[in-house]
Amino acid sequence: MIDEGARVLLVDENGRKFTVKLERRMIDVRGLGVLDGSALCEASYGQELRIGGKALRVLRPSVKDILSIMERRAQIIIPKDSFAIPLHLDLGCGSRVIEGGVGSGGLTVVLLKAVGPHGKVYSYDNRNDLADIARKNVEMSGLGAAWDLKIQDVCTADLEKDVDAVVLDIPNPWDAIDNVTRSVRAGGHIGCYVPNANQLEAVVKKMRELGLGEVTAFETLQREMVVHEGGVRPSFDMLGHTGYLAFGRRLQ
Repeated sequence: MIDEGARVLLVDENGRKFTVKLERRMIDVRGLGVLDGSALCEASYGQELRIGGKALRVLRPSVKDILSIMERRAQIIIPKDSFAIPLHLDLGCGSRVIEGGVGSGGLTVVLLKAVGPHGKVYSYDNRNDLADIARKNVEMSGLGAAWDLKIQDVCTADLEKDVDAVVLDIPNPWDAIDNVTRSVRAGGHIGCYVPNANQLEAVVKKMRELGLGEVTAFETLQREMVVHEGGVRPSFDMLGHTGYLAFGRRLQ
């Protein structure tokens, strides 16, 4: 049995995915219809149910699942980039991280998963309309207990102190780096995501001016491999440029 209140992933016969918060009543799932929540609570993960004439597989949702179905007002940082960020910020269970620019909440969910229930993500955004979408998506993820959202400008806000890391996804991150650097503990990391090369140049220059160490910049490219009987070849399509990542470390 799955506990009432848990959020599960339902996958239909066509591979479409839906997330549902379980309740022992009839549940209206957008794009799927009305389902019997009691039947879902009686199921086990991995089980296939027939509800309302539909075959549905019940799974525990992954972060990638959540990112693929979340509502978007602003474009999210896609997994090939966002999944690299916790590694380069050295995030783990219990870490405290500031996020500048919440957008639709895609990176927020990745950060929340990385820091676990004992960590904290402090998100700053100065747009209420985007914050409302992010709140819905974080709630859908079930990870919101470790989240603190503030409608303030990360460039000028009075930020939390001695955090482990900061990540910025705003149009002008160079204007925020001075402020956020004062909030990061010695040895902590600062990361920025920018779509354009001139922004990357400005970010790296600012990091070096402030004396950050281990400054590095890169982009990630991803190409699927097609594997079938008789051969393996690269896909003709690939995930090319989406943005640049820059990282630095406060050494003093």
